[in-house]
Amino acid sequence: MTVADIQSVLDAKVLMGEEQLSGEAGSVYSSDMMSDVLAYAEDHSVLVTGLCNPQVIRTAEMLDMACIIFVRGKVPDEQMCKLAKERDMVILLTSSSMFTTCGLLYQAGLR
Repeated sequence: MTVADIQSVLDAKVLMGEEQLSGEAGSVYSSDMMSDVLAYAEDHSVLVTGLCNPQVIRTAEMLDMACIIFVRGKVPDEQMCKLAKERDMVILLTSSSMFTTCGLLYQAGLR
């Protein structure tokens, strides 16, 4: 599934990385605990989180995540946006809960 497909399924706002929406995602992992993400998430996954701090960007970079989806209407601050832009990351925003977001992605075929 492409990041553009994910954006469409969620009706999410693209905060940055619009030029990389053709990237592929193999799976999805959701957590607000970055230690769990590092321990259990697969490379090239989609990260779904409500945690808004620079550690999210650094964690996603280490696992070469396809994109980061911030849920519950969370918006990263300027420092996080700068860090993500420097690392060519795609960031999507949705007002949906983490549960709903993961359910929609699962229903669309992303495991």
